[in-house]
Amino acid sequence: MKPRKYMFSFYKRFSLFFLFGIAALIAVDWIQIRLSSEINEVVQAFTTAIDTGWNDTLRDCVFDIVRRVFIIGACMLLGRILWRISIFYASHKIESLIRRDMFIKAEKLSLTYYRENKVGTVMAWFTNDLETIEEYLGWGTIMFIDAIFLTIFAFVKMFMAQWQLSLVVLFPLLLIIVWGFLVETFSSIRWMERQNSYDALYDFTQENFTGIRVIKAFVKENQQLFAFRKVAERSQDANFKMGHLSAIFSISIELIIAFIAVIILGGGGYLIYKTLTGNQISLFGHPVTMTNGDLAEFFYLFDALIWPLIAMGQIISMHSRYRTSLKRIVNFLNAPEDIKDEEGAVTLVNAKGEITFKDFSFAYPDEEDGHNSLKDVSLTIHPGEKIGIVGKIGCGKTTFVNILLRLYNVKEGTVFIDGVDLMKIKVSSLRDNVSYVPQDNFLFGDTINNNIAFYDTKTSLEEVKAAAKFAGVDRDISEFKDNYQTIAGERGITLSGGQKQRISIARAYLKKAPILILDDSVSAVDIKTEEEILNNIRNERKDQTTLVVASRVSTVNKLDRILVFNEGRVEAFASHNELMKISPTYKKMVTLQELEREIQEGGK
Repeated sequence: MKPRKYMFSFYKRFSLFFLFGIAALIAVDWIQIRLSSEINEVVQAFTTAIDTGWNDTLRDCVFDIVRRVFIIGACMLLGRILWRISIFYASHKIESLIRRDMFIKAEKLSLTYYRENKVGTVMAWFTNDLETIEEYLGWGTIMFIDAIFLTIFAFVKMFMAQWQLSLVVLFPLLLIIVWGFLVETFSSIRWMERQNSYDALYDFTQENFTGIRVIKAFVKENQQLFAFRKVAERSQDANFKMGHLSAIFSISIELIIAFIAVIILGGGGYLIYKTLTGNQISLFGHPVTMTNGDLAEFFYLFDALIWPLIAMGQIISMHSRYRTSLKRIVNFLNAPEDIKDEEGAVTLVNAKGEITFKDFSFAYPDEEDGHNSLKDVSLTIHPGEKIGIVGKIGCGKTTFVNILLRLYNVKEGTVFIDGVDLMKIKVSSLRDNVSYVPQDNFLFGDTINNNIAFYDTKTSLEEVKAAAKFAGVDRDISEFKDNYQTIAGERGITLSGGQKQRISIARAYLKKAPILILDDSVSAVDIKTEEEILNNIRNERKDQTTLVVASRVSTVNKLDRILVFNEGRVEAFASHNELMKISPTYKKMVTLQELEREIQEGGK
């Protein structure tokens, strides 16, 4: 998808709004130029009154001019209201639709994309770049139309009134256009530098806000403030460079406009003097006649030209920013979607929860060649089994369960759900049949009730409470002042680690999926609560598959079978008693944790 083609679809969709707004804008420009004739007449009337004195004819003439001016002003007011409503409505709607497209795209992109692009950078596209596009579609359209039509209307009227003087001021006017095109190239480069520096500033700020508790805990406020200063100074320098370029361009235009004004007022005044004295001057082979009213009309027309001339400079700078921002956004929208339905993908119906791996190996996309996180995994998990997954840190436990959510693509013919190839299942259908409690236990800044009922917002309070009891967190929630209407805060900041884990478990349980995955999700709760949760899993999910990733052996030793990973390979897959005989890794974990418990009990 190319930027121009992408934007053309929006222009086509809102063409009536743009055309109506542009028509109203052009009408206002034409009416505005009509005022020059009224100004000429009123100046001539007052000049005559000074020479001959006021009379009824002159008074009627002035009142008639004032009436026409009020009518023209009313028409201009109505026209400006209409074009503002039409053009700004269209620009705001296009911005919202682009943001919608970006949000949908963000949901479709895989974890690989977000491993390569920081959240702060993506957020800068959603804010700063989108605002730049909306500004160009709104004010940019207005400036562009004014720069063309108001300039044409004004200059044609100037040429008709005093074509010789118009030719004199034409050359410096052309300088503005030429200078503007030269500046655009440099402006585009500066804007890209400015946006990149803004991305870095956004990344740094977002990361520090997220980790503010760590910064405070280690008393590193001054260190981070100094680091922020460096990033901010780079952004400041980029903004200064962009500002300097814009200032030079604006000052140049102002100087040219002032120079033209001097020519008009000085030259026009001299031409009036020569006309009054009867010594007319010839320009381009023709005598020039000028009165006070002619000069007032001509200068009004030139004054009407000042805005479109300035707008011409601004639209050039704005267009360069628009192109840069649009390119960044379209590049984001064009990013390849790694995780998508294959041709002929099927929907899982009445899934039982059987999981099969056949000679499965996996390496993360950004890892070095030859380094597999999982190697030659072959196993079958039967429907309804309660499976524990243990192993050393970094052995591949989380990678194993992430595969079942298809957060990454895998080789066809290696992973199956109910006998159906994982890559042949529709992504939405697959994830509908899997409930997942991640390690970080993310909670939204909403009520506890809404966090638990996240999968189905129509869930009743009784069902939410039942899920909370399953997760052993109902007693905690009941002690809060607002009970289930308590606000969890950003990322659940108002709750303890154990409470967040259990609320996440309740949320996953309420989904009632055939496959439930708990990724080290009871590490922050006490042994008694952990046992309560595991008993609830055994009793309430008898016929549903459950996978429990754990760092404590006590969490999984009563489950049906336990999967032991060692450096990405399956060392053993059996019950607790069998593993004590055949798995050195598992036996060592049991021994170390028993020893640790004895030391803790001895120290009390």
